Amino acid sequence: MQTNPEKDTDLRLKVNSETARLPWRELEKHYAQGNVVWVANELDLVEVAVRISHDDKASIAQWMGDGKVAKVSDQQALEWHTGDASLWAVVVSPFILVQQDKPTKH
Repeated sequence: MQTNPEKDTDLRLKVNSETARLPWRELEKHYAQGNVVWVANELDLVEVAVRISHDDKASIAQWMGDGKVAKVSDQQALEWHTGDASLWAVVVSPFILVQQDKPTKH
């Protein structure tokens, strides 16, 4: 089935409304199960969630190949735990996508 994630406004709105900031400590049990996926700051978290929902293999493979989407590493998890981080998160079952705050420009 061919889908068109660019035009899926309803899903985009739904995903956007389900995006929230969560403390890393609340996500650690999901990380331990291997279900937490990091999204680089230069990507739009909602866009990535929509693409994954539509099983857009080409975009996902490109992002993974570029190192912009990956399972959370042990190093990231340790840094977030130590720093008591809070991350943007959204569920795209069975995964939880997370993204750090985008750096602010001074």
